[in-house]
Amino acid sequence: MNELERIAHLAARFGVGGPAVRVGIGDDAAVLEGFAGSLVWTVDAQVDRIHFRVEWASFYDVGFRSFMAAASDLAAMGAEPVAALSSLVLPLSVDDEAVGALSTGQADAARDVGAPIVGGNLARGTETSVTTTLVGRATHPVLRSGARAGDLLLLAGDVGLAGAGLLALLHGVQDARIAPCLEAWRRPRARIADGRMLAAFAQKGHAHAAIDISDGLVRDASHIARASGVRLVFDAEKLVTHVGPKLLAAADVLGRDPLSLALYGGEDYALLVASDVPMDGFSCVGVVEPVSPGKKPCVMVRGPSGTREVEPYGFDHFG
Repeated sequence: MNELERIAHLAARFGVGGPAVRVGIGDDAAVLEGFAGSLVWTVDAQVDRIHFRVEWASFYDVGFRSFMAAASDLAAMGAEPVAALSSLVLPLSVDDEAVGALSTGQADAARDVGAPIVGGNLARGTETSVTTTLVGRATHPVLRSGARAGDLLLLAGDVGLAGAGLLALLHGVQDARIAPCLEAWRRPRARIADGRMLAAFAQKGHAHAAIDISDGLVRDASHIARASGVRLVFDAEKLVTHVGPKLLAAADVLGRDPLSLALYGGEDYALLVASDVPMDGFSCVGVVEPVSPGKKPCVMVRGPSGTREVEPYGFDHFG
């Protein structure tokens, strides 16, 4: 297909849809209407050899995971997804079959999230790149800066599984016990339903801060710590209990510590929330404490041997 044919293909694949969409694909820009509350915007780019490798993930996976990565940011803000834009940069080596698989992955993810793709851009380049922009709406957007001493640290979703899957791919590990980890890395899911729960508790004044776990639990938790001026203290035993048998089995295969996988593995898109009350579907894995005199906001882990500060290692594009 040439450029115009591919644009027509994408328009047919994505359609228009959505109650807020007045004008979708086919004009100079999309038109959305009927908003109440705040608009919440996010954008995420997935680039070949940086975020994925086509020998490790199908083009369907690339489309699916790229959309879910962006949608996860809306869940972390307690925002209801409305619509999305997709920008594709494709080398000549990406043929029509691959474009079809990639767009199907995007369309399926968009349908799961409830955010129709209403426009975007298509260009030729030297590497495959998928940039997804989403807009949502929220009456009480949840920020990173509201955590308070005494809050519970609540976690919804897996942490460490996707990181374990990536390790298995990097080292060529093949074992049936790794399968859930590969699935977690290839097809993560934005926790939209948990985001709605977050929004409901925020509206009642309980959920004070939140973030999605894309770069690793410690690294992302450190953003809340700095923004809120507190320290986040994870309970090692509770965290290992939360991750469950799938990660424990994978850790055994990989010869890794399951707690380290949980703390530093990224791209699971779990939700971490600071709340003064428990929330349905979330596990309590720690507490928020005030910063000690003369100390800086930080992330700590409390275990049988005491409480220690952990460095916010995680994925860094320029580290």
